[in-house]
Amino acid sequence: MIESINNEQIKEIRKLNDKKYRDESNLFLVEGDHLVKEAYKAGCLKKLILTEDTYDFDVEKLLVTDKVINSISELNNTKVIGVCSKLSNELDLSKNIVMLDGVQDPGNLGTIIRSCVAFNISNLVLSNDSVDLYNSKVIRSTQGMLFNINIIRDDLKNVINLLKKNNYTIYGTNVINGIDVKDVKNTEKYAIILGNEGNGISNEINALVEEKLSALETVRRATQNKIGKFTKQDIRQLCPSLSLSSLEGSLRKLMDLKEIKREGAGKSTY
Repeated sequence: MIESINNEQIKEIRKLNDKKYRDESNLFLVEGDHLVKEAYKAGCLKKLILTEDTYDFDVEKLLVTDKVINSISELNNTKVIGVCSKLSNELDLSKNIVMLDGVQDPGNLGTIIRSCVAFNISNLVLSNDSVDLYNSKVIRSTQGMLFNINIIRDDLKNVINLLKKNNYTIYGTNVINGIDVKDVKNTEKYAIILGNEGNGISNEINALVEEKLSALETVRRATQNKIGKFTKQDIRQLCPSLSLSSLEGSLRKLMDLKEIKREGAGKSTY
């Protein structure tokens, strides 16, 4: 039983609350029973810090006092914390993709990850200036779904160029301008880019977008169809909730369109 918060192992683990040390060590923390179990199922759980040993996991375990675990935890009454290795994922070019350009809010990233898993999106690409995936607020917001999707961090320009070579259509979300999702043609191989909460997709990335998907329908719902009374600035201030709902709406419609096209392809023309 470790009783001192100044124990060397505990001090090293506590450093993982800092992004700099997470990057250096390639490790991160999860808190609570659910996240610990999800991390174990994903094969990235390396160590447990707990106040009582109730886990039949084949990993190193450190039994500690409440005072010690609370010195690591960002929550109240935590009973278990897991030390995990960072996810090692590669882009799956047989699946559809969501890309995030400069998304900053941890809660938004967590919600987007959950939405991607719900809509069977296999790849999520974070721009280098997006919020840290291993931020504790992001991890809690994902509710464990970060272990069920390929998430990589890369230069979006490089990724987009690679996708275009592999016949992907690149869609960008746009608050004001763009086509309705029901009018898109390629529902088989596509990537959707979602921009920063306040500024949208950067000019540099926007120049690489092939089609813009309109969020106007979502705006109308959010403003109870009183769109004419709002300026563009008013509408942009509806973000980030607008960005999240437009992403979910786009994914839902694309899935519906894919099913319609498949059903149509199977019908006789005679």
